[in-house]
Amino acid sequence: MLDLFNSEHVAGMKQYPNRFVVLLIDFDGQLDRLHRAKAAIPDYLNDRVFILGAWNEPESLKQALGKYESIGLAMAKDCREDTNVTWRHELLQHNSSELDRLRKSVRPILF
Repeated sequence: MLDLFNSEHVAGMKQYPNRFVVLLIDFDGQLDRLHRAKAAIPDYLNDRVFILGAWNEPESLKQALGKYESIGLAMAKDCREDTNVTWRHELLQHNSSELDRLRKSVRPILF
């Protein structure tokens, strides 16, 4: 599932200990996808890798909220302003635990 991450990015994360990675996955309506993805990440990187995604297909999110760029900007605004306007949407709300971890780690750096 995360072969590319493990083959291409793990070494770079070892080399650069301040690097963070956000992985976008399709959950396809299955919460266990988060657990399977986390299991594929080396333990020592758990606090620097975040897994987010649409509950089913990204196209459903696009139909509900508009263009991907607009959705991304709204998500970033929520992070910057510490709100959940976009993240509260039914196709994104399952990301809450990862979003909380992400905010704690990168919000001070980015915003």
